[in-house]
Amino acid sequence: MTAFTPPPAAMHSPASGHRFDAKRHWAASIELDFGVRDGVTRLVRSRHQGPLRVQRTFHPEAKNPEDKSGPCHAYLLHPPGGLVSGDALSIHASAGPGAHALLTTPAANRLYKADAHGVAWSQQTRLEVADGGVLEWLPQETLAFDGSRGRQQTSIDLEGSARCLGWEIMALGRPASDLPFATGRIDQHFRLCRDGKPLWVERQPLDPLHSRFSGRWGQGGATVQATLWAVGLDDEPAAIEALRATVTASIRWAVTVRQGVLLLRYLGHERNEAWALCQRAWENLRPLLIGRDAHVPRIWLT
Repeated sequence: MTAFTPPPAAMHSPASGHRFDAKRHWAASIELDFGVRDGVTRLVRSRHQGPLRVQRTFHPEAKNPEDKSGPCHAYLLHPPGGLVSGDALSIHASAGPGAHALLTTPAANRLYKADAHGVAWSQQTRLEVADGGVLEWLPQETLAFDGSRGRQQTSIDLEGSARCLGWEIMALGRPASDLPFATGRIDQHFRLCRDGKPLWVERQPLDPLHSRFSGRWGQGGATVQATLWAVGLDDEPAAIEALRATVTASIRWAVTVRQGVLLLRYLGHERNEAWALCQRAWENLRPLLIGRDAHVPRIWLT
């Protein structure tokens, strides 16, 4: 059998994602603007390119079917279900003055092993919240396969009294299949600002060949990690006490407040444990942050 040779057009066309060389690149992007119209938060603008979109929005926290008040829930769909070498995802979501949006995903995101050229993927998430607005960013977990190479960047820009609550949950490797995250590298970047002033800036390299990955002063060999943030709490000490009193499912977490940003961290080995911890923390923090009980998106139950 002769070896397959890709056609020249696939090798050299800059517009094609179906390349087989080190310049492989396939971009997808989405821009979502939520605003208040007739007293209701609605998705007032949606623009997408490639396989990244929102099919429809929901108002599940309304008191009756005719009532459209309350937060606007949106499910961000990425049909491929994961990122391979050369993929570049860009997500931009904004909540206008007085708007309240909750964004989540229908399934876990997967970060696949890099190709033979070691081409990286990238995912950029930008969240903007205007004065008086609220944005909840609650994606399902990310699963990183051995050999994955890429960069995750999350930036959050708040204005005035804007509030934001969100999380990122990452599971490394597939321990149940005896496939640990032994090669590759993932760079995570977080940046949160209010009125242009940085409040939380962080960079975290996940490199199994670096001493930080296994050292107690760093990752400590943990295969699952999570970061939850909440900004805009009126009583931060009370929020911390509430978490410590009610979130007792695990001892592998800690919480603190710096520059008005509450940060909860988890390091462990159980994906379900990390998810349960974040969901329980969200259920505790949401009433304190926005005066509403948590309303679990129905997509989580399917």
